[in-house]
Amino acid sequence: MSTLIDSSRRTAARVAGVGYLALFVLAIFANFIVKQGMIDPSDAEATVAAIREQETLFRTGLAAFVAVFLIDIPVAWALYVLFAPGGRARSLLIAWFRIAYTVMLGVATVFLFLALEIANGAVGLGPDAALLMVSAFDFAWFVGLSAFGFHLVLLGALIVRTRIAPRAIGVILAVAGAAYVVDTAAHVLVADYAAIADVMLAIVAIPSIVAEFAFTIWLLLAGRRSSAVTRDPASAPTV
Repeated sequence: MSTLIDSSRRTAARVAGVGYLALFVLAIFANFIVKQGMIDPSDAEATVAAIREQETLFRTGLAAFVAVFLIDIPVAWALYVLFAPGGRARSLLIAWFRIAYTVMLGVATVFLFLALEIANGAVGLGPDAALLMVSAFDFAWFVGLSAFGFHLVLLGALIVRTRIAPRAIGVILAVAGAAYVVDTAAHVLVADYAAIADVMLAIVAIPSIVAEFAFTIWLLLAGRRSSAVTRDPASAPTV
């Protein structure tokens, strides 16, 4: 039975590791190359013109966001299976926070599609409405990222407590998660967020890139060797 359990957890580690790699590539393309490369928050006319001129690229970015939405579901499952020995209830809560983020990303992507429809003249709304849809996408995603932040904080705390993964990874994951939560709060509470946007980007980006890259490497290695995931869930705490 223990061998079967270890095998299933190695499989979960591989699924999570490969999923994380795909998420890195897709999210960078969709957000930084497509969305930020085409959207000008201060110029609705330029934004609509860019969407019309590069519609195929914009649609590809939309497809990438949908792919991120879909891939995050098996990643949440895989992390639950992998970290269940640290407490099934805790691991389930961690998975639910990630699913909540994933749902909000799916909702946000609908707003981005509406921006495309408005830009193409499918409805009788102007460029300002298209830019408003982009803003709605941003805020829905930020709300989701707050749930993602709590996911990382809880996951990091579980790792530190159980040492199923290296403790340093748990610490930096928790720091990255706290940064996501703080950034979302700043978007809601600070009237002139643009004035602190560069500082907040650094606060969020640095720990999140380091933490999730290190975590991805560990997941891929854990999926290849039994020594990283041999603890039997039957001998672990269940809450």
